[in-house]
Amino acid sequence: MEFLKRHKGKLVASFIITLGIWYTLHKGGLKIVPEGGDFRGVKWWVVPIYFVTLAVFAWFRSVRWRFLLAGVADVSKRKLFAVSSVGFAAILIMPFRIGEFVRPYMIRTRPEDRRPGERTITMTAATSSVVAERVIDGLYLSVVLALALVFVPTIQPLPDKVVGIPVSVGHVRMSGYAMLVLFCVAFVTIAVFYFARSWAHKATLLVVGKVSTPLAERLAGMAEKLADGLHVFGRGRDLLGFLLETTIYWALNAGGMWLLAWGSGVVHADGSAVTFGEACALMGMLGCAILIPGPPGLLGVFQAGIYAGMTMYYPTPIVTGPGAAYVFLMYASQVVFQLAAGGFGLWLERGGLKALEAEALAGQPADA
Repeated sequence: MEFLKRHKGKLVASFIITLGIWYTLHKGGLKIVPEGGDFRGVKWWVVPIYFVTLAVFAWFRSVRWRFLLAGVADVSKRKLFAVSSVGFAAILIMPFRIGEFVRPYMIRTRPEDRRPGERTITMTAATSSVVAERVIDGLYLSVVLALALVFVPTIQPLPDKVVGIPVSVGHVRMSGYAMLVLFCVAFVTIAVFYFARSWAHKATLLVVGKVSTPLAERLAGMAEKLADGLHVFGRGRDLLGFLLETTIYWALNAGGMWLLAWGSGVVHADGSAVTFGEACALMGMLGCAILIPGPPGLLGVFQAGIYAGMTMYYPTPIVTGPGAAYVFLMYASQVVFQLAAGGFGLWLERGGLKALEAEALAGQPADA
């Protein structure tokens, strides 16, 4: 009940967003739940293989976090997987990515677990590592999407509008490039605060200080804390490991999406199969879509992103037929897997979870 009271505004807003997106898709003839005939071309044996790719993908997505935390403390892969599974499930079920705070809160070193002379993880250090991870991921994905938009052939001529959505294809493609600019700016900002902290602090005071000195100090202090997540750039071996496992993680994601699209019967107008490059573009467009303040489960936002991507490469009957089956199977598979993984993570971390609940009831500060 306390959670509902604290976040009731966000929950109401996310409900309104969900209804709006659902209505738009339905009015445009797209389906959240496809009709039976849309599944005619599905090769059902592909679905369990897709679950396997999700499992390997989730493992690398979770354990690569150790490289970002290495400068603070050593954390076992088992704990990283358990905490990340719970955190990603929380992000899925909570609106507006409130669940992003779950991972830092669970991975931090609790006061009763601290030992003299032992390295510990504060809430601030954990949060900065997650911010760095998100910014690097966003930059990585936006580069992949931009390359796909430039080099992967589209249908000609391109439709004026996205199938079923009152948005132009031109705007969709521009959003991909805009995402690249956004994450480039974000990365450069925290990188400057990491590599040239003193200069960045003075520049913030000089520019923002003209409006409000306290605000400038606060912004500079916040940026400095978040920039600490880039400690990995000071350790070549950890940086290489993180980038390698990030590449594996995104490649598995695109590969799984390609396999499921092929298994769902998604083809071009001439009957040729979906390509890996197109799967990379769909993955990138999904990344663009979920930047929108999302409802629980990303319902509607997830579907809109994939439909927008498919419009660039496949004819309308494919998008609204086998494409609808593809979107449904991918969404349902990811939701089921993430919730199951989150439950497993809760079981693995049941001792730590009880301690966190006790702290919350006691009103202990998170970064104590």
